[in-house]
Amino acid sequence: MEQEFLLSLFIIIGIDLVLGADNAVVIAMACRNLPVIQRNKAIILGTLLAIIVRICITMIAVTLLDIPFLQLIGGIFLLYIAFHLLTGKNEETNQIKSHGSLWKAIQTIVLADLLMGFDNVIAIAGAAQGHKLLVVIGLFISIPIIIWGSKIILYLLTKYPLLIYVGGGLLAFTAGKMIAHDNQLQTIYQSHPIIAQSLPLLTTSFILLAGVIFQLMVSINPARKK
Repeated sequence: MEQEFLLSLFIIIGIDLVLGADNAVVIAMACRNLPVIQRNKAIILGTLLAIIVRICITMIAVTLLDIPFLQLIGGIFLLYIAFHLLTGKNEETNQIKSHGSLWKAIQTIVLADLLMGFDNVIAIAGAAQGHKLLVVIGLFISIPIIIWGSKIILYLLTKYPLLIYVGGGLLAFTAGKMIAHDNQLQTIYQSHPIIAQSLPLLTTSFILLAGVIFQLMVSINPARKK
């Protein structure tokens, strides 16, 4: 049980670091027109409010995962997000506006985090598998790392693109676990336990292979990415 808790915590932190790197860009862009003193206040207050909102929404998502077939739907959606991450089509940060007002900048940070953090919420809720304490611990460990280590994270992701595949693999693995834990599918899994045991590895392999094939096709025909 302790090993499963630590593995889930590791996955949650990993998901946050990979998916949360763009949140650091959001914060930087939202605050860039503020004076230095107000900029620091906006980062701290905006981040704290964003964490509180994110925890509340993720807690709700963890509870809602008990709804029939929601884990299956969430798992499929997470596979889409994983593929989306690997194919590099995320342009949302270009739409973030900067403000000269402290309160407006804070509002922008919280709202942007809420809109852009939907993938994080689904992924973390699935990785937590009902353990709400994991949600709180994972977010409080990873969010400060994202904020204060954002430049390092963004540098590493740019310098070593293969790290994106680590993130995509974590998302796909979590998607497989979500599908394997859907209550409505347990009769099938009980009759064929190998399916439930293999799902996380199968989804991970499938997404990574799909990502590699897509990138190879793009390298051959760049027009496909547009």
